Amino acid sequence: MRKRVTPPVRLDIDHLQSLYRSGKLTPRQLLEQLDSYQCAFDDHNIWIHYLSPAEREPFLQALEGKSPDSLPLYGVPFAIKDNIHLKGIPTTVANRHVRIIPEASAFVVDLLLDAGAIPLGKTNLDQFATGLNGTRSDFGPCGNAFDPAWISGGSSAGSAVAVSLGLVSFALGTDTAGSGRVPAALNHVVGLKPTLGRLSVEGVVPACQSLDCVSIFARTAAQADRILNLTDRRNPSDPWQKCRQAPKRLIGQTFRFGVPAAEQLRLVEYPEAQALFNATVEHLKALGGEAVTIDLAPFHEAAALLYDGPWVNERQLAVDALVESRGKVHPVVREVLAVGDHLSASDAFRAQYQLAALKQAADTILASVDTILTPTCPAPYTIAGMTYDPVALNARLGVFTNFMNLLDYSAVSVPAGFLENQMPWGVTLFGPAWSDSVMNALAEKLHHRVTNQMGATTDLLPTISTLTPPLTLEIAVCGAHLDGYPLNHQLTERGAVLVKSTHTAPRYRFHALAGGPPYRPGLVRSEDTGTAIEVEVWRIPEDRFGTFVAGIPHPLGIGQLELEDGTWCTGFICEPCGIDGATDISNTGGWRRYMADKAATETTA
Repeated sequence: MRKRVTPPVRLDIDHLQSLYRSGKLTPRQLLEQLDSYQCAFDDHNIWIHYLSPAEREPFLQALEGKSPDSLPLYGVPFAIKDNIHLKGIPTTVANRHVRIIPEASAFVVDLLLDAGAIPLGKTNLDQFATGLNGTRSDFGPCGNAFDPAWISGGSSAGSAVAVSLGLVSFALGTDTAGSGRVPAALNHVVGLKPTLGRLSVEGVVPACQSLDCVSIFARTAAQADRILNLTDRRNPSDPWQKCRQAPKRLIGQTFRFGVPAAEQLRLVEYPEAQALFNATVEHLKALGGEAVTIDLAPFHEAAALLYDGPWVNERQLAVDALVESRGKVHPVVREVLAVGDHLSASDAFRAQYQLAALKQAADTILASVDTILTPTCPAPYTIAGMTYDPVALNARLGVFTNFMNLLDYSAVSVPAGFLENQMPWGVTLFGPAWSDSVMNALAEKLHHRVTNQMGATTDLLPTISTLTPPLTLEIAVCGAHLDGYPLNHQLTERGAVLVKSTHTAPRYRFHALAGGPPYRPGLVRSEDTGTAIEVEVWRIPEDRFGTFVAGIPHPLGIGQLELEDGTWCTGFICEPCGIDGATDISNTGGWRRYMADKAATETTA
């Protein structure tokens, strides 16, 4: 068992940028230190191609005359799974008979290069991205960051290990059946599987093209989210990319999370994994969650289709396009692909019908909660054990991951602690498509409750970051839209969630408007005689904000409110003419106190 390692530089993105700004470090100096550091891990078989100084020199020269203030990833080192193209560098998909010299980098890689990131190399993987264990490679099995005798997880094996050991700040992988999550869990890092079709797959060698997506390994969920947003750009030439959408639900101060029934967790090999899972449930409760037992059966049934159904034929197409004979394919990969030889077009349609029914059942379950929590994989295995029983043990690794792209969900794997043998173990949070940043925000909080260390290093996690899902707006409400009041449903039915309860700056007068029910208040700014008024800030999907505003009657409207911390927020305001005939209730400090006093007076009367 390897002790935790101390990298020469802590590679959190903000920390690196700070070092660069201060002049304490340059990108060239960083790479020189990483060159020496990474040599200590040759026994892990992390790299298929580590870039030479000459090969990375163009990336360093591209940074000349620029600064961290001009490029969001200035001088940030990253790794690329060797089924994703980097211009001029061989792509092998872990097969010595494949050597593609790409004339262009993958679309997502180009975006990262444009942002100032520096690629260090191409990482090892299960050959043709077929496997979840990291041992099926012509370049040797990739060893776990904590102990090279144990599997790293796959197929994005080297990418996860490189992040865990502090060789890079983040890494790109791919995820068709769990390849972006299983290695993350087994190496104590964050693994984000974005919504299928969110990131362009142009320049990615297909494994199962209709289900492939680019995944992100990072030190924290916040840093994964940053990379996601930098690579989430429309590529008109990619037929597999989907149009971006707002998340259909958000997670606020309180939420409901699904937990599989105990018999569906399948944690018999390591009983302590059950304790780690139970501890994660308690962490989510402490974060405001309510645990709800769900039936995972439809999800498991969908997972079984991936390698027993016609999607294996899609893998055959990908492999056959790259090698002239399956005799040149890794023996275990060849065995997996052989399943497709016995499937017909009728089997393909039959599986599609079955999947549609399973998705309907699974979607219904997912709609009853805000997110679902599962183990990422049941257990780790030694490389020797995996070599002895490669197909059965690999299948075990995918029981909680294989269904995700088939059912079109978003998922993120988060560290959950260590087993008694000191190997890492992780959990997954998943939700509907396009909820990537929503899952990341919750994962960030969960990660910091589980550990204060990053991967296999001695590095401490940076301060927790607050993530705001993209394509959402925040609105401050002060009256009938408050939580528990008559018009609050106009927010919740649009997927809005409560962010915080706070007050305005002490510059407002508060009035009970004439008429009702529903009774309504009006906020009017008053620099000279104002006071602080209680408000709630709600976060609402951007594409539903318009219909919400359309229902607001005169004299109320939407404008900018100054909050007690000096920030400004979109919120309810009242035209001055609206206070004609209204009662000034500023002394109550807010609508809740006013309505309570009003109810007490009416009861007494």
